[in-house]
Amino acid sequence: MSIAFFDRLQQETEQERQALFSLPIIQRALQGQINREQYIAFLSQAFHHVKHTVPLLMACGSRLGHQHEWLRKALAEYIEEEIGHEEWILSDIKACGGYPEEVRNAAPDLTTESMVAYAYHQIDRLNPVGFFGMVYVLEGTSTALATNAASVIKESLGLPANAFTYLTSHGSLDLEHVKFFESIMNQLTDEADKACVIYCAKRFYALYGAIFKSLPNFNC
Repeated sequence: MSIAFFDRLQQETEQERQALFSLPIIQRALQGQINREQYIAFLSQAFHHVKHTVPLLMACGSRLGHQHEWLRKALAEYIEEEIGHEEWILSDIKACGGYPEEVRNAAPDLTTESMVAYAYHQIDRLNPVGFFGMVYVLEGTSTALATNAASVIKESLGLPANAFTYLTSHGSLDLEHVKFFESIMNQLTDEADKACVIYCAKRFYALYGAIFKSLPNFNC
């Protein structure tokens, strides 16, 4: 008996997902053992990839063929939900005592730039459906980690609640997104599209993990 594609996607990326979740910086965050500078560094890199979310969604929609018209409509819903989220991150940085305009005008880390560039490359040169591998990784990670991490970091650092709007909103918001994403993935019928999503998800777990590895590793 065949399984739904979303379940297959989860099964075939389990190793990569566990590799990401087991990174020391993520484990320390879940235990409230990171400092303010590390949290701001995480938000800074988040800003530099989240600001590309809507442009990437739009680029993906523009590259889909007529056989994926139903998928283009789903992307339109994603776009409506994602507009302006990068500004939430800058507000969080300000609430932490950081300098949001410096972050806005700074260059991203090479790891962040590489992940974003790979997404554009996949859309522009290969199979745009592969971009859903990135959606799967980022939304799934947010759902699994964001709310718990926000709670313990807030308590350990004594930061105000308005320093965590990005994390807390994505922890709850992405529960609905993941259900929506699951329904979309289960509508894919082309085996090449399915293989591409799995392949890209594996790549994005590694690329996203590299961003976490690049964060400051000084003593908390």
